[in-house]
Amino acid sequence: MTIVGARPEFIQIAPVTRAIRRRHTEIMVHSGQHYDENMSSVFFSDLGIPEPDVNLGVGGGGHGQMTGQMLIKMEAAMLEYAPDWVVVFGDTNSTIAGGMAAAKLHLPVAHIEAGLRSYDRKMPEEVNRVLTDHLSTLLFAPTAAAVENLAKEGIRDGVKLVGDVRVDVVMQTVERSKARQAALLQATGLAAGEAFALATIHRASNTDDRARLTEIVSAFNTLDLPVVLPVHPRLKKMMAEFGLTFSGNVRSIEPIGFVDMVALLDSCRIVVTDSGGLQKEAYMLRRPAVTVRDTTEWIETVHSGWNRLTEPADFKAAAAAALAPPPAAHPDFYGAPGVCERIVDELEAFGR
Repeated sequence: MTIVGARPEFIQIAPVTRAIRRRHTEIMVHSGQHYDENMSSVFFSDLGIPEPDVNLGVGGGGHGQMTGQMLIKMEAAMLEYAPDWVVVFGDTNSTIAGGMAAAKLHLPVAHIEAGLRSYDRKMPEEVNRVLTDHLSTLLFAPTAAAVENLAKEGIRDGVKLVGDVRVDVVMQTVERSKARQAALLQATGLAAGEAFALATIHRASNTDDRARLTEIVSAFNTLDLPVVLPVHPRLKKMMAEFGLTFSGNVRSIEPIGFVDMVALLDSCRIVVTDSGGLQKEAYMLRRPAVTVRDTTEWIETVHSGWNRLTEPADFKAAAAAALAPPPAAHPDFYGAPGVCERIVDELEAFGR
């Protein structure tokens, strides 16, 4: 049984489900955490993901309400299907609910993207990933740093360094995305070959703080190159609440699917984000990134010089630095393609 519910999980499940279904029966459970067309359905159609076998319809509400409803409904699904494994991804409320429901039923949990740490417990994602790691049977670490993080917490059994699932999905998508670049750029009013920054902002620490969001919007409005910004529903809501608007420098668009995001990423000059996944995807496609946070779970991208952490007040200086020629070195942090096959191999081998 695989558990998904939010945009990052939809991206990761795409190659994983193909690897599982070539060799086993999969029951895919969609929690409903992200449920509208632009945040859910488009990823399933774009990436060729099968329709979920179970859709729990749990969307909206606070963390406690959402996670509690997921626990109840996921437990019922697990009792009905009695899976051999429960596979969870990343660090969302769907992740921790799936992991906890399985652990209480004594079902083995496999955590894909285990061992990531920002060491910022104010982030709900950090709490979710730490707790999930400590109740998992198999922990599929994407990087050597993730393995080290787990060891620091006394977790050594069941840890497998397999690489990052996004290596498979990004490399499978980038060539297909090139056919969409021209239309996407035309829709934003950019000329072919014009330099631009691709941006996303969605974390509550940025959107729900009036002072921080005001500085971020001001920086976007006055950046030295155009900004293409798919607007997350939370950003749209809080900008309206705070009375903030974008200038003509910001080409705001509706949330887009993964193929279109890769198309923009492949054609942009720099990336500005507070997303964990986009930092990593930028690195994979050799695009310098500016991360509007003071911590990151992908610390290797910072140490290598391809990513810069910044506070909103220092945003423009960090963006200017990112526009300089990138480092010559580009270490292979995230492993070789074939990550999903390695994961299925380990699931099959466990207990032999």
